[in-house]
Amino acid sequence: MATALRSLGSLSDFVWEHVRVPQPYLRGSEPLPGISAKILVHPRLTIVLLLLAITLPLAAQKKPQRIVSTAPSITETLFALGLGEKVVGVSQFCSFPPEVEKLPKVGTYVKPDVEAIARLAPDLVVLQRSSPELTDRLNALHIAFIEVPHGTLDDVFTGIQLIGNAAGIQERSAALIGQIRSSLDAILTKAKTLPSPRVLVIVDRRQGTLTDLIAVGPNNYVNQILEIAGGTNVLAKAGQPQYPRISLETVLRENPDVIIDLSGTQETEAARQASRAATLSLWNQNAELTAVRKGHVYAGTTNSLVVPGPRTPIAAQRLFDFVHGIGGSN
Repeated sequence: MATALRSLGSLSDFVWEHVRVPQPYLRGSEPLPGISAKILVHPRLTIVLLLLAITLPLAAQKKPQRIVSTAPSITETLFALGLGEKVVGVSQFCSFPPEVEKLPKVGTYVKPDVEAIARLAPDLVVLQRSSPELTDRLNALHIAFIEVPHGTLDDVFTGIQLIGNAAGIQERSAALIGQIRSSLDAILTKAKTLPSPRVLVIVDRRQGTLTDLIAVGPNNYVNQILEIAGGTNVLAKAGQPQYPRISLETVLRENPDVIIDLSGTQETEAARQASRAATLSLWNQNAELTAVRKGHVYAGTTNSLVVPGPRTPIAAQRLFDFVHGIGGSN
C-alpha cells in the first residue's frame, strides 16, 4: 500500500494546486471567461472567490456528463454522490460498487492510461495522483480534470467536496460529508466508554507466511479510523513511516493485545472464508503472542477497510468490533 500525507497549506495554495485549467482556457495572459485577469496574477483573494475558483475548469461548460475515475476511492465517492450513471471508465482496481466491474478500465491510479481515457471522450477526469507528463497530455487533448488528495481522513472529506464542486452538486457533497462525520462521531462516543487495547494492523505480507510484513504506522487513514474505533496503534510512534516494513520479531517484541490482518482481501464470500481461515492458522502458530492466546487475532478480508472513501463509517465500525472483541474472527 502506498499513500502520501499531503500538507494542504493555505486555501489559495490548495485551490491552485488541485484545480487544473484545460489549456484552451489559458491563452497567454488572457483571462478566463467570466473572471478577471487579476485572479490569475493574484491568487490570494478572498475565501469566497477562491472557493468559486475550484470549479473554474468547468465554468463555461454544463455539468459533466461523462466522468472517468482513476482510483477506487474516487469511484466509490462518485457513486455515493449519485453520479454513477455518468461514470464511463474506472481504474483496474475499482471493484465497488459491483456495477463498476463492467465499465472500461483506464489503467491504475499510479499510471492512468491516457489513450484509454481519451477513447471514452470524458468531460471530466478525476485523478488521485498526477505528473507533469499526464497533465500536459490531458491539457493537449482538451480534457478537463481535477486532482483529489488521498492518504488521510481529512483527504476523504476534501475529495468529496472537490468532486461535488466540479460536478455542480455541492449540496449533495456537503450532505455526504455530514453523514460520514456523524457516523464516525457515534463510533467514537461508544469507544470512549471502553478500554483502549494495544493493536497491530497488518496491511500486506508475503502470502502464506508471516514475512515481509507491512503494518500501519502513524499519520495515515487506517491509523486515524483505528483511533476512532478505540484502538491504540503500537506502531504509531514518532519517526515511524506511515506504513513500516516489520518482521515477526517486531510483532513478538510489541506483543499487542489485538492483531488485525487486512492482507487477504477477496471478492467472494467463499474466497474470504478461505483467506480468513488461512490467516488465523498462520498467526495461531505463535502462541506466545497475547493476541493469539486470547483469541484476539482478526482477519479483515474486504477492501472497505483500506479504501478511504464513503465507506469509512463501515470500516471504522468493523475495526471497532475487532478492537473490542465483537463478532469473533469475522
